[in-house]
Amino acid sequence: MRLLNVHTLLLEEFNESKAPPYAILSHTWGEGEITFDDIQDTSDKYTKKAGYEKIHCTCKQAINDKLEYVWIDTCCIDKSSSAELSESINSMFRWYEKAEVCYAFLADVPDLPFRMSRWFTRGWTLQELLAPRKVTFFGSDWSLIGTRAELSEEISEATGIDRMFLCNGEVRDHYVFGHGDG
Repeated sequence: MRLLNVHTLLLEEFNESKAPPYAILSHTWGEGEITFDDIQDTSDKYTKKAGYEKIHCTCKQAINDKLEYVWIDTCCIDKSSSAELSESINSMFRWYEKAEVCYAFLADVPDLPFRMSRWFTRGWTLQELLAPRKVTFFGSDWSLIGTRAELSEEISEATGIDRMFLCNGEVRDHYVFGHGDG
């Protein structure tokens, strides 16, 4: 598992079972995302790309939460390797589940009402919403919108997911995701 150090912006490799505490980002992709190749570039040219602000703010929030590492799909996965991409896709639920906190960045809020965000239309966000112990939502300017528990009624209206799964994290007790006969 590859994590981004929030202080150095360097990627570090960890055995998944020995990974340090980390935050994980849930977002919709936009123009100018920072890739694995970008983050490896020592010239720092990537800091001029539109997606850099997302990385910077994710790291800043992790520092505020006293975490030293983050996982962000756009830059922590080498998508040029089909084997790594496949392994990452198969591990994603577990990585979200093991994160200390998931930051859900809604790039189109406050322009749209919270429950109308494009984030709720992505297939990936089901596991990104339900797997983590804690999900905190941020708007386009990285202002705090609220937590999954605090926003459970609105999230339930947007997704059709019963509030008990959003408030209590009971989904892990009742269902097994990504395991053949769950």
